[in-house]
Amino acid sequence: MEYLIILCVVLYGCAMLFVLFYGMAQAHLLYRFSRYSKHGESAALPAPEVWPMVTVQLPVYNEKYVVERLVQSIAALDYPADKLEIQLLDDSDDETTTIIHHSINQHPQLQFQHIRRPDRSGFKAGALKYGLALAQGEYIAIFDADFVPSPYFLKQTIPHFADVKLGMVQTRWTHLNQDYSILTKLQALALDAHFFIEQVGRNSQQAFINFNGTAGVWRKATILDAGNWQDDTLTEDLDLSYRAQIRGWDFKYLSAVESPAELPPVMSALKSQQFRWTKGGAESAVKHLPTVLRSGAGLRTKYHAMAHLLNSAVFVAILIASLASIPLLWAQVNNLLPDVVFRIGSFMLISFVMISLVYFQANALGKTTGMNRLLSFVVYYPMFLSMSMGLALHNAVAVWEGWSGRRSPFIRTPKFNLEAQQHQWQENLYRSLKIPFTTYLEGVLGLLFLGTAAWSVAQGEYAFLVFHLMLAIGYLLVFYYSFQSYRKI
Repeated sequence: MEYLIILCVVLYGCAMLFVLFYGMAQAHLLYRFSRYSKHGESAALPAPEVWPMVTVQLPVYNEKYVVERLVQSIAALDYPADKLEIQLLDDSDDETTTIIHHSINQHPQLQFQHIRRPDRSGFKAGALKYGLALAQGEYIAIFDADFVPSPYFLKQTIPHFADVKLGMVQTRWTHLNQDYSILTKLQALALDAHFFIEQVGRNSQQAFINFNGTAGVWRKATILDAGNWQDDTLTEDLDLSYRAQIRGWDFKYLSAVESPAELPPVMSALKSQQFRWTKGGAESAVKHLPTVLRSGAGLRTKYHAMAHLLNSAVFVAILIASLASIPLLWAQVNNLLPDVVFRIGSFMLISFVMISLVYFQANALGKTTGMNRLLSFVVYYPMFLSMSMGLALHNAVAVWEGWSGRRSPFIRTPKFNLEAQQHQWQENLYRSLKIPFTTYLEGVLGLLFLGTAAWSVAQGEYAFLVFHLMLAIGYLLVFYYSFQSYRKI
């Protein structure tokens, strides 16, 4: 029993040390953001004398609900028609193809190309690579099917490529359906922290940033120089980003340029997105972290690259710490642990304070009044933190698969177009109805931590009470929303 307790102390301590390492990186990004925001984003650059040829790539697979909206928004781009080539990279096997054909025929003045591959090899990365071989543009703009770019998107981004070392420009995602439900509000909070704070904080110090898969523009020569699109990870965007920056290309993040998109409105769609992002991030860490650490980059750049590539490991750390905390609580109740263990553990909680400040700042940037900022944060952040913990099991499985090299297909996130209110999410033909085994385990863990919290109160030991209550709420909410989203009409 003594060795088991020691093992749990070591596991809990290592997990919390990793969270502290990540929290310190987040705190530094917040500091860099604060310094950058005092000076403001640089003014818009002058237009080039002659606008260059641009290819807009639209990778699409079974997007009947949003593809017409996508075509209409791209057709509205304010850019010389003779310098604009638009590729519909259509891998669909349903009526999406017919909708695309009908939609592009409404714009004969534009160079729409409806491109069909023989097969879906390489999934999104394969489609982008296939289209790139046909592209005439010097620059490649990419949008996922649920995005609705501003008409001025290209004129706001292309001038930055006057810098011959610039390889990619990324813009900030905003949210078409943020107020649709509690779930979309919480996702918006998470994404805003990335797009307001993390991207600005990294880019302001020339640390590695990532193309976010959409709403960005690449110099075609950069993609080719970095080895083109590759499909050996589920995050082809993160993979290419690191390959290009390792090759010496600069990236630019434009926080002021907004690119509206849809948030997954149901848990099943969110989970498929989260699984792809976390597993792909883990795969990219295995692929690139050794190269980055051996590179001539500065120590600060390497530190942020480690935190960036290993950020999905936070879910593994939370899962380990939560499970180890149960026997530690038992040991504390039975006076088998010295108090110093809990004093050190309390010090580690400073990492949660640092991470919370990042989310508070991101939340504040989207609100107009001080009271609105505070109330929004007080209401939604504890729920966000709990549900993030509740996704620890699901995402930890994804991370483990990424680290171990287990391959899996690219499962795209179903789009709904609910803001148009033409149909309900239950009617979406693309959502999964198969309940994963991990969903049942989430329910079990929710009950386990709820029972542990009740037992700790009965024993008069409150060291882990808040932690266990948040875990219980998080797992039970994820379990509930999961079953709700998997149900049939």
